Amino acid sequence: MIRLAIYDMDRTITKRGTYTPFLIYAAMRLAPWRLVFMPVALIFMLVYAAKLISRATLKEWNQRLLLGRALHRERLAPVARGFAQRTMRTNVLAGAVDRIAADKAAGWRVVLATASYRLYVEAIAAALGVDDVIATNSIIGLDSRIMARIDGENCYGPAKLRMVQTWMAEQGIDRADAEIRFYSDHASDAPVLEWADEPFAVNPHDRLRRLAGTRGWTIIDWW
Repeated sequence: MIRLAIYDMDRTITKRGTYTPFLIYAAMRLAPWRLVFMPVALIFMLVYAAKLISRATLKEWNQRLLLGRALHRERLAPVARGFAQRTMRTNVLAGAVDRIAADKAAGWRVVLATASYRLYVEAIAAALGVDDVIATNSIIGLDSRIMARIDGENCYGPAKLRMVQTWMAEQGIDRADAEIRFYSDHASDAPVLEWADEPFAVNPHDRLRRLAGTRGWTIIDWW
């Protein structure tokens, strides 16, 4: 039996979201002049809140605004590592770090499954000691430039479950041969929580707390 402990990242492991902070952090180091577009990025967020564009489109537009149409991977790598170091210092819940360590010590294979972009998540995962990453991917050109375009699906909601299942198939892991824990703070992850053997609602917002109470999912409040 393969045991998988799958964690959402933003507000499950971290205290706050990471995507917009990463864009600002990267823009400050790679092209500070692009920060003049921040008011436009805020407008895009309002457009998304009005449900006029998808979450994936919002992410692509804001990345293009603050990082440009494309960026060479070697330029981005040290920025991603620096952001991961800052995240570990200032934006990680101690309870999450302790639980990851406990799962690993107990023989669970720890996996990060997050809507955030792989382009910086892998550096955070490495710092956390996570074994595998399932995340939103970017289109990468033949010249190794990372485009401001999502490759495949945004790893959010029902798409996250599909991406976890695809990853398992690629790893040769049969669902019938796996025991799966899943940790998340948000109701958008209900499809994965329903599918998991051990669902954990972590620091849940109101909707997930109600859902967890209805479904009998374990609620964890860690800091």
